[in-house]
Amino acid sequence: MLSGNKPIHWPGTDKTPAMTLDPGSGSISLSGCSIPENADRFYSPLYDLVSSYCAHAATETTVHVRLSYFNSSSSKYILDLLKCLEDLHAGGNSHVRMVWHHGKGDLDMQEAGEDYRSLVDFPVEVCEDH
Repeated sequence: MLSGNKPIHWPGTDKTPAMTLDPGSGSISLSGCSIPENADRFYSPLYDLVSSYCAHAATETTVHVRLSYFNSSSSKYILDLLKCLEDLHAGGNSHVRMVWHHGKGDLDMQEAGEDYRSLVDFPVEVCEDH
């Protein structure tokens, strides 16, 4: 659970992404590779953190996603996180926006960002990193 405005950093591994949540600035980032052995075990605590953040969110919330790859089981949990943020946005307590970063020429990750953009009702920018 969150305690105050202290940033939380969850380090990544070769199979799980890093996550940083800074309640004070309203910044959330997810980066790396997401192929956990057990997606539920990995993503459930992250979902709980985001859900806790949503209860006392900053007026602006910016999500940066920089995934090099994610498997199909991760995709459901990523969408669950985004749906939680969509509820926050819809409630009017925080203006949520996401920047989906993808590597230069990485059409799979670009398409994934566009797919997520079509599934959530808050602004999503899909941008190529250089």
